[in-house]
Amino acid sequence: MFPNFLPTAVGQLTESASIALAQSIQTTALATPLTNQPVTTTYVKQGSGGNPILLIHGFDSSVLEFRRLLPLLSEDNQAWAVDLLGFGFTDRLSEIPYTPTTIKTHLYYFWKSLINQPVILVGASMGGATAIDFTLTYPEVVKKLVLIDSAGLTGGSRLNKLMFPPLDYLATQFLSNLKVRDRVSRIGYKNQSLASIDALCCGALHLQMPSWDQAVIAFTKSGGYSAFRFEMLSQIVQPTLILWGDADKILGTGDATKFKRAIPHSTLIWIQDCGHLPHLEQPQITAQHILEFSAKASSIEA
Repeated sequence: MFPNFLPTAVGQLTESASIALAQSIQTTALATPLTNQPVTTTYVKQGSGGNPILLIHGFDSSVLEFRRLLPLLSEDNQAWAVDLLGFGFTDRLSEIPYTPTTIKTHLYYFWKSLINQPVILVGASMGGATAIDFTLTYPEVVKKLVLIDSAGLTGGSRLNKLMFPPLDYLATQFLSNLKVRDRVSRIGYKNQSLASIDALCCGALHLQMPSWDQAVIAFTKSGGYSAFRFEMLSQIVQPTLILWGDADKILGTGDATKFKRAIPHSTLIWIQDCGHLPHLEQPQITAQHILEFSAKASSIEA
């Protein structure tokens, strides 16, 4: 049985990993200073013991992005994935502005309410920019940082130029077109066979949630994540693992080495034969690197 708060199209999922993760999505009524009413926040937790690992999804995505990675990380650890404010299946309340600041505030109160111990924070694509912003603001919360084909060196979005009526409506109509999403998905993978009907359903299911379009418009109009300057990245003191697909056609490969140069205690590992989505395209290898990084004691911690 699927949770009743998910759109009925969840029944179209066919991959066992997708079905299992969708069935395990939970909600919490999260109190934050952003509004007087709790924000119904969706998340997944698997495993217990070990290090808490918190996974942050990319732009216009959801916890389903981690359907293949999260079970591998949870064998000896507690692995979490959360739908960011304004994204996934988390409630979109009209009185909350959707900006990087409100996103990290919501994320902090999720951490404080449910985890409340230092985490290994893993961010993929835009989730990497979220993870960087969160780490710089709440350094005491993050034990180690993992960036997977991370955004953060190029600010904003070309879409924000279109976010005024009636073009904002047309832009969200464009984003919600399944043919468009399928084309973007295919660019994300090196192995085109992974851009399946199930993958398309995972990537589009949250579009049926109330106020999806308004939240996307609001976040994009806010400017999204600005580019992090090198002097800002140099303030990250946590050990950092940078994982990058060697055939990334979404962000390219140049930013991987730039992150490596900018973040002091960082290691760069290339995921071979892989596009923008190592956690979906090469989940076993990606999980192995994260787990080894998680277990490794560092000179900073000693």
